Amino acid sequence: MTGTATLGELSGDYALDTARTRIGFVARHTFGPRVRGHFEEFQGVGHLNGDDVSKSRVELTIRAGSIHTRNSQRDGLLRSKFLDEDDHPTITFTSTGTQQVDEATFELTGDLTIRGVTKPVTVAFERTGAENDPRGIARIHLRGNATINRADWGVNWNAATGVSISRTVSLEFEVAAVRQA
Repeated sequence: MTGTATLGELSGDYALDTARTRIGFVARHTFGPRVRGHFEEFQGVGHLNGDDVSKSRVELTIRAGSIHTRNSQRDGLLRSKFLDEDDHPTITFTSTGTQQVDEATFELTGDLTIRGVTKPVTVAFERTGAENDPRGIARIHLRGNATINRADWGVNWNAATGVSISRTVSLEFEVAAVRQA
């Protein structure tokens, strides 16, 4: 295995390695520390065109009810009141464009749908590792983040919530993907 595989060598169709991928978020709470959480159930696929990164694409589906913040009461409120999982069981992201910033940094732009509202989002990704073993199994590792205003997607419960929890939410991605045969 080599950690220096070129993008051209890594071209192909990929699926998220869900056991090694983390999709998380951080929101500031006015009356306490930051609230950190993650989603436990998701799936994603993508295509990496290492010769022309702009032709790469990604699709991600997250089960809204799989949100966890290590507080069951808060998780219940997030599932029902904020994300409205009964009417909107999934959160989706479909890329619309990819831009290579430098050798290890990319910007992935796409449509993020939460609670039935779709808005464009750009996620900055850094390639943190990649290998292409002698059997042809390629893996790529990325770290990404984006900041969104949750109110843009209607993720708000009531007026008091808007005061006690910051409207901005940082999205955090630790991604491991495996090239498919």
